[in-house]
Amino acid sequence: MWERTAECRPGPLVAKIIVFGFCVAVPLAIIGYVGGWFSVAAVVAKKEFGPSALLTKYEWFKDYSAALDAKRAQLASYDVLLADVSKSYGFDRFKWPRDVREDAALKASERIGLRNKYNAMCGEYNAQMAKFNWRFCNAGQLPQGATEPLPREYKPYDGQ
Repeated sequence: MWERTAECRPGPLVAKIIVFGFCVAVPLAIIGYVGGWFSVAAVVAKKEFGPSALLTKYEWFKDYSAALDAKRAQLASYDVLLADVSKSYGFDRFKWPRDVREDAALKASERIGLRNKYNAMCGEYNAQMAKFNWRFCNAGQLPQGATEPLPREYKPYDGQ
């Protein structure tokens, strides 16, 4: 019996062990990789769509919406101010007193800057809103305490 064992070479046995190990290790590695991928996807989904993330996003939209409304009100006040000056002094600006012309030009340039900022903020709000179907913009799915949905889109200010 020992003589036959001494004549056997270990090469075929080692080859079988290597092939068996490869056949077991590769599927296990693939399953582990895919499992890790799914666990990372679950962590990202929880981070992006969990209650705290949705609350943070809702608060951002609420704050941004209030800021846009404030800027729109400022633009309306500039429009009224400039219309009142034109009504008071006439539409021919060359006949206005110099200080009134300077003040009106300053207010008009401030209004242009405010309009540009408002329009840039509208673009950012609309781009963020387009990224996801936000539940808090639907009347039936508002967070607790919220009474009205946020606007889905803001229109750029087109006043001259």
